[in-house]
Amino acid sequence: MRFSLYRYDPESSEAPHQQAYVLDDLSPDDMLLDALLRLREIDETLGFRRSCGEGVCGSDAMNINGRNGLACITRLGELTEPVVIRPLPGMPVIRDLVVDMGNFHHQYQRVEPWLQADAPPPDREQAQTPDERERLDGLTECILCGCCSAACPSYWWNPERFLGPAALLQAARFIEDSRDTATAARLEQLDDAYKLFRCHTIMNCSDVCPKGLNPTEAIGRIRRRMLGRHV
Repeated sequence: MRFSLYRYDPESSEAPHQQAYVLDDLSPDDMLLDALLRLREIDETLGFRRSCGEGVCGSDAMNINGRNGLACITRLGELTEPVVIRPLPGMPVIRDLVVDMGNFHHQYQRVEPWLQADAPPPDREQAQTPDERERLDGLTECILCGCCSAACPSYWWNPERFLGPAALLQAARFIEDSRDTATAARLEQLDDAYKLFRCHTIMNCSDVCPKGLNPTEAIGRIRRRMLGRHV
């Protein structure tokens, strides 16, 4: 099977380029991460991130044949040759397929992704009704892989001002949580021309999410909440 991998070494004078590789004895059921690990046995200088290998940690996100995804859950049989692998777009490249996600994590921290409540913590769990818990479905499963934000043109153009779909989905997760009492403050914090409203609902984020989540819909829920606040 033929592969074309993006190569960049900041300590080398060589310009970034695509490098061709060929691997034999691969199964269509093998994952792309399996192939990358074999390629690194051939070329130990190849750099990429990986951890759990089960689509849970999100560390091996990359651009695969023009589409962001996780190498560990992408079957080789689903890919056309040559398999062109590049780093996530819109993020600074550290080396090869490894990108700097510092800004991505900074934007996530800006939405204060933890429960905030006026009352002291309960002795036991703080109960929710089934309906209250159901409102969080599709908001709690994000693994922060970055595939969605790296597919968003608004994030490419305004990475320091637009929070991006991943961070905004996390903002919606706590705005919708019945146990959180900081809803008004959270909406106020998001109410400017860039943090939320640079989303143009082109659905790239939802299209590439490896967990099948819908950040665009979550952003819409925040907007409806914000509209209700101003009525």
